[in-house]
Amino acid sequence: MDDAGQNITAEEKPAPTTVNRRQPFPRGFLDSIAEGWAERPESTPVQREQASWAARRRAAVSRAFPGQRLVIPAGGLKQRSNDTDYPFRAHSAFAHLTAWATDSEPDSVLVFEPREGGHDVVLYFRERADRTTTEFYADASVGEFWIGPRPSLAGVAADLAIATAHIDTLDHHDDDVILDDDDDLTRFVSELRLVKDEWEVAQMRLAVDVTAQGFDDIVADLPRIVAHPRGERIIEGVFHQRARSDGNTEGYDTIAASGPHACYLHWTRNDGAVVPGDLLLVDAGVEVDSLYTADITRTIPVSGTFSPVQRKIYEAVREAADAAFAAARPGVKFRSVHEAAMKVIAARVAEWGLLPVTADEALDAERGGQHRRYMVHGTSHHLGIDVHDCAQARREMYYDGELEAGMVFTIEPGLYFQIDDLTVPEEYRGIGVRIEDDILMTVDGPQNLSAGIPRTADEVEEWVARLSAR
Repeated sequence: MDDAGQNITAEEKPAPTTVNRRQPFPRGFLDSIAEGWAERPESTPVQREQASWAARRRAAVSRAFPGQRLVIPAGGLKQRSNDTDYPFRAHSAFAHLTAWATDSEPDSVLVFEPREGGHDVVLYFRERADRTTTEFYADASVGEFWIGPRPSLAGVAADLAIATAHIDTLDHHDDDVILDDDDDLTRFVSELRLVKDEWEVAQMRLAVDVTAQGFDDIVADLPRIVAHPRGERIIEGVFHQRARSDGNTEGYDTIAASGPHACYLHWTRNDGAVVPGDLLLVDAGVEVDSLYTADITRTIPVSGTFSPVQRKIYEAVREAADAAFAAARPGVKFRSVHEAAMKVIAARVAEWGLLPVTADEALDAERGGQHRRYMVHGTSHHLGIDVHDCAQARREMYYDGELEAGMVFTIEPGLYFQIDDLTVPEEYRGIGVRIEDDILMTVDGPQNLSAGIPRTADEVEEWVARLSAR
């Protein structure tokens, strides 16, 4: 990575501390850098498809907060180390309300200015610098010499069908209602995403399709994965290649958990070997360029065949997933999905002699829960522009809310028998299984968007045999 030049003349001294590695620009550079550039014609972008959907969302926000000045920041760059930053990703609410996604600008702000009968909405961001300015060549964070072309105010206004203004003209008021500082606004924009519109559903389908290809890539590469001493890292890399080539990136850190690591729910260290005879749990999702992400888990026998105990556990988890899917219908409580899955989990672990109580006693809301030792997490969460979407919604709208057409959520039961868990037989220890699918609720019932990725034990074994033999 090259060093950014410092905006000083040859006679000035370099700044101290963090910028003392930078060299001064000689006079000849300063006198000539603004000259000799071809004209760059301005083109007016065609309004993007999602702009009209974002306008409807903004209208809903305006109706909910009459007379109030609302401020929705995109957020800024986050430091990774010293003078390097993490890749920028705009705040999900900002992206949802502007239709600005991977191409959005750090430190942008969406402002709802109250007026009679509604709001005037303005998107503020830093206009790109003319080549005659020092910012063009001297600022490594926003200068086009460093990071490439940046959007113009006029171009973004046409692209997003929204008024734009330079960030330097933004005034802050004491009575501003600012996202994340105001509970009501944060709640509203989160609940606004509970039901997806047609464009969002199409993006979810795309994210699932690309993710499915990423899972195929992993299975096809199993021989190389097994051969590497840190095969979990190879899985992560294989999926990353698909996510970056056909999408934006991963929607969250990939979980590539082999053997006992599959029992750790958020194993993202991914530094272990992938050993034949073990199960491999992969929890991964591609975030497409619109920022919508899939979230899918499959559990795969590394050798291509489940052992009898592995198959028994796997099919119990699938049974729980199928029960949850059957329970999901428009108008039923969201929590009913989890309850249906847990009935199966409790019944199976009781049947295997792992509980000190009956399955019914374990399911008692006050004194039960013994089965949760082996599945501590919930069965479902909403999914969309965030992997755990709508997280600031009220409980009565989320967990206790009713399923509606347009909602997208996961179904992801599991069973996890830790390697040192003395409450289970030795042959169960170190086995972790999760099956996770992405579900779209329609007026006719649930649709499994990820059903094309093998799910049953027989299908998974055939999948491995077919792809790993390529």
